Amino acid sequence: MIHIENLSFKYKNGRKPALDNISLTIHEGDFLGIIGGSGAGKTTLSYAINGVIPHHFPGDFYGSVKVENTDTFDTTPGSLSLKIGSVLQDIDSQMVSFVVEDEILYGLENFSIPGDEIEERLLSALEAVGILPLRYRTIDSLSGGQKQKVAIAAIIALRPKVLILDEPTSELDPKSSEQIFELLKRLNEKYGITIVVIEQKIMLLSEYVEKLAVMNKGRIIFSGNVRDVLGHSSELEEIGIHCPRVVSLSNSLRDRGADVGGVWINLDEAEAGIRRMIYD
Repeated sequence: MIHIENLSFKYKNGRKPALDNISLTIHEGDFLGIIGGSGAGKTTLSYAINGVIPHHFPGDFYGSVKVENTDTFDTTPGSLSLKIGSVLQDIDSQMVSFVVEDEILYGLENFSIPGDEIEERLLSALEAVGILPLRYRTIDSLSGGQKQKVAIAAIIALRPKVLILDEPTSELDPKSSEQIFELLKRLNEKYGITIVVIEQKIMLLSEYVEKLAVMNKGRIIFSGNVRDVLGHSSELEEIGIHCPRVVSLSNSLRDRGADVGGVWINLDEAEAGIRRMIYD
């Protein structure tokens, strides 16, 4: 679905590349998490996928990004937005309306969705993210988690095939963060939307995503199945990515020769693994 090949990009007046020879394939139906320290290039990569780079940020662009065989260099972000929807890190900057209903209608009308489809799409999007009762609420009366859901609803009303989110839980408490990831999981499994989420909370990612890509200094240094990537916890620690303790514990025991049965990513798996090691 999305094929990135030998992608490099340096912002105008930048001293070094923000992206350095990246190659990555995102398949239809993937639930991919992207992690990395500050300045690793995560947001820049998301801009390259949705076409904001190179069309809105000048700089040196090499390589290619193709979405369903369409080269992002040869099309506009507006055209891509019907295939790829993006939720920004600063959610308030993305809101353009005063009322929830109008926020969703804005995108539908802006993209000239036929009038006889609008009400069905509006209701479907609100129901999909579980905020139908908020339809007539004002945006400024909503919590941070509710605003995130409104932003997601506004995007999926356009029925994109891919949803990219840049740190969607950065301003949310743990419970609200978990609710957002439960929503993303449901959109991925029930509606088949390909999800790409940039996130610093690696514990949340490890619980929900199927694949991980780790970025450092503009490069992807690990990518693949979430457990395979988390198997490199010592290397991740070296670049400032702190894995859940159960991940580090299972890797440490594995390195000492113990049969842990795979990387543990939560307490239940750790308990089951330790019991098996003790009693088997």
